[in-house]
Amino acid sequence: MNKRIIAITACPTVVAHTFMAAEALTVAATKQGYWVKVETHGSVGAKNELTTAEIASADVVIIAADIDVDLSRFTDKRLYCTSTGAALKKPA
Repeated sequence: MNKRIIAITACPTVVAHTFMAAEALTVAATKQGYWVKVETHGSVGAKNELTTAEIASADVVIIAADIDVDLSRFTDKRLYCTSTGAALKKPA
């Protein structure tokens, strides 16, 4: 069974960094054979929102954010927190 990764990328303006980090994480996870879904956050709100079922079945949650993100949905989940810039430079 493939590992399941969910992620949130977020920056204050939801311009390049949010979507570039989401793409980088998606490409890196897919190359390694993982299932992945990334929710993006910014000034326009949340897009590609994670479902309760996706959260429940996730093996790990990656938070690549330059703003505060509510982590209450991820109780008892393994979390890895980083910045959008780090997710862009070292997504694997």
